[in-house]
Amino acid sequence: VEDAKSAIRYLRKHAQRLGIDPDRIVASGGSAGGHLAAATATVPQHDDPEDDLSISAKPNALALFNPALVLAPVEGMREMDDDKLAELEERMGADPETMSPYHNLHKGIVPTIIFHGIDDTTVPFESVAVFYEKMKSLGNRCELVGYKGAGHGFFNNGRENNIYTVDTMNRLDAFLVSLGYIQAGPEVVHRK
Repeated sequence: VEDAKSAIRYLRKHAQRLGIDPDRIVASGGSAGGHLAAATATVPQHDDPEDDLSISAKPNALALFNPALVLAPVEGMREMDDDKLAELEERMGADPETMSPYHNLHKGIVPTIIFHGIDDTTVPFESVAVFYEKMKSLGNRCELVGYKGAGHGFFNNGRENNIYTVDTMNRLDAFLVSLGYIQAGPEVVHRK
């Protein structure tokens, strides 16, 4: 999480040299990478103490693919295994709740789009659904695109004849167009 936040700060600090707009940074990733991207926008702790904290580590938007967004128990959601929770804390070196995007949601989170396989057994769809509902209840813009029959990593290039890769990229482009970050272009059409 520290590294992900540092990466956003690096982009902002060097935006002119890199030729990027520091006000149009989209954090994106899949699975654990999706967690890291979401953490940059939600988690207030876990900054590298050597970073220039006057530079924001928050991206301007999120594009998440099968992200791990719930790292601690949520009331009304299937209970997390105690061993799994202990393993998470040991792996992360911190209280999982402090690194859980869901548990750190508040009003003002950046616009977010989530792509998730409904049949994902690695990161259950239920976890992104509760994140989506909480985002909406706080008045944050959040779009959730579920793919029936799709499992973890369904969007990766080379899977299912790239049907999901093309669809997720087209939908991501439309999301970025809606934010004014890119101009609309021709839709990519999948051919067998």
